[in-house]
Amino acid sequence: MAARTSTRPKAFRSPTEIPLRALGAVQDPTDLRAGRIPLTAATPAVPGGFTPKAFVGEVVPFGVVAFREGHDLIGVQLRLTSPGGEESLHRLRPLLDGTDRWSAEIALDVQGTWSFRFEAFSDDFATWAHATEVKVAAGVDVPVMAALGADLLTRAAAEKDRPAAQRRLLTALAAELRAGDADRTLELSTDTDLARIFSERPLTTLRSASEIRPLLVERTAAGVGAWYEFFPRSEGAKRLKDGSIKSGTFRTAAKRLPAVAGMGFDIVYLVPIHPIGTTNRKGRNNTLTAEPGDPGSPYAIGAAEGGHDAIHPELGTPADFRAFVRAAQREGLEVALDLALQASPDHPWVAEHPEWFTTLPDGTIAFAENPPKKYQDIYPLNFDNDPAGIYAEMLRIVQHWVRQGVKIFRVDNPHTKPLQFWEWLIATVNAADPDVIFLAEAFTRPAVMRALAAVGFQQSYSYFTWRNTKAELEEFLETIAHETSDYMRPNLFVNTHDILTEYLQFGGRAAYRVRACIGATAAPVYGVYAGYELFENVARPGSEENIDNEKYEFKLRDWDAAEQSGDSLAPLLRRLNGIRREHPALRQLRNLSVHWSDDDAILVYSKHLDAAFTGTGEPDTIIVVANVDPHSVRETTVHLDTTVWGITPGEPFEVEDLLTGAVWTWTDHNYVRLDAFAEPVHILKVRGRA
Repeated sequence: MAARTSTRPKAFRSPTEIPLRALGAVQDPTDLRAGRIPLTAATPAVPGGFTPKAFVGEVVPFGVVAFREGHDLIGVQLRLTSPGGEESLHRLRPLLDGTDRWSAEIALDVQGTWSFRFEAFSDDFATWAHATEVKVAAGVDVPVMAALGADLLTRAAAEKDRPAAQRRLLTALAAELRAGDADRTLELSTDTDLARIFSERPLTTLRSASEIRPLLVERTAAGVGAWYEFFPRSEGAKRLKDGSIKSGTFRTAAKRLPAVAGMGFDIVYLVPIHPIGTTNRKGRNNTLTAEPGDPGSPYAIGAAEGGHDAIHPELGTPADFRAFVRAAQREGLEVALDLALQASPDHPWVAEHPEWFTTLPDGTIAFAENPPKKYQDIYPLNFDNDPAGIYAEMLRIVQHWVRQGVKIFRVDNPHTKPLQFWEWLIATVNAADPDVIFLAEAFTRPAVMRALAAVGFQQSYSYFTWRNTKAELEEFLETIAHETSDYMRPNLFVNTHDILTEYLQFGGRAAYRVRACIGATAAPVYGVYAGYELFENVARPGSEENIDNEKYEFKLRDWDAAEQSGDSLAPLLRRLNGIRREHPALRQLRNLSVHWSDDDAILVYSKHLDAAFTGTGEPDTIIVVANVDPHSVRETTVHLDTTVWGITPGEPFEVEDLLTGAVWTWTDHNYVRLDAFAEPVHILKVRGRA
């Protein structure tokens, strides 16, 4: 059997290790898994050994379990190395909750692959100071503790790399301890200046280090953003005199961009823009027969005009698309494009590469299914008949659109393709351009959804759309913030062109307000599909998608008229996105804390960011209180753990409702009344102690 290679840095082999080999031990001591001071359960970490992720500006909690035998004290530090090779040391603090866990929060500000390791050491000064304080106060072992302290300070003074003035001070204090005076010994054991010297540079005899681990830090847009989805063919579409509809184009769709940017969105996401097949084209409301003028589903990609690298001729030319991208950039928007790896029966791939599809015994090609849904207009790809060929073609497609200015891809149904393929594709694309972002639209089993995130997807759709009760949301928020946040970034889309939940169908306008408020504040990435602001809530009977679905027809909307008549949610979306920009706490994922209420429909959570990370020198704390029952008025008491933002329980503090401007004095227990038909949600800024 091959010998195991130790990953423990040689510099941290303890000088006091017992020569186990000389005693006949089977293993070399440097190969033992437990260090002299054990370090276990290190985070951030990903199941399966994949690389954990963060984004530029994210505050990352680093943690490890560390302990030693007996009562002697230890210290733990993090050695962090930036992509440029700069090292920094960060002391961890013990949580003191009985878990032996130590932690530190660090904001990472450079894109690229970082590395980190944990280092534990015997804290000789802290051990002496603690024992001395206890013993001398009790009149026990005073001469012994004074002598031990003198030896310790003398040893520290002998360290050549300490400042000369510090070495002289330590020598003088050692002499005082040798006098054996009990009062002076006790005084020095509790001296904060002396403790600070040894906190900055510990005196230690035993050391251990964990293995070196990588941490991938991606650009900020990988973890922060407000998405807005629309169909470019609907934007600017016109009904002609004969009743037919003329498609919108990239030029007409570009006229919608200022309004999208004006609502505060960062990313405009386009459904597929490619030629649409005619064979088995779907008609309105997913009917199997298309009528003249029905545009078909944009997910039935491929026709005589081309495939995934082509543009639907009714939308315009490649030059028109590039102009659309530039117009978005001028508005401060980034364009995301749908990447749907499938084909209509008319796609050039069908004739040129039949091996890329699954052929049934009768010689026909299998169409796509997601039981009970059937997609007769779509052929799924088979990645196993010619993996080299199909992998290369998918890479070519992505690289083509990157060259057109697209750096963000929303990937349709990635769970229906091999996980290995995605690991390879994302790694290959990001090796050439680390700014490219992939969002996984995988509404599937938890293990599969999490695996897609682990192998590289920068963002993931989630179960948020179906988590609507207080209990469901509490469990969901705890999971995304604390269980999977080392590698999975949920994009909390409130609706999609495929999903109109019963909560939205039957919850009225209050439901739309509640979901928008929670989506925009619970995670730093969320999204809206066009029409949400118009409260489009009528479903096709027996389904969870809109009737007259935009996938199968043009959608003509008058955005301005709706807002002018007060019949639009756009003002709320505009305010929510403004709040997100103004409050850095909302641009983090891992800082969410769930609180409590006495009502089973009142959800309470907060997001807090310490002053060290806000950029303003002031802490930022947001409390969200939401009535998730869209049909009622609720009155209850909410209970807050105010220690999260540094306020003692019972101490009053001021909060301001960022939606209404109301200001209240709160404590850790507060009465609230939330009217689903008026203001169903409080978004409160903690202004400080009253």
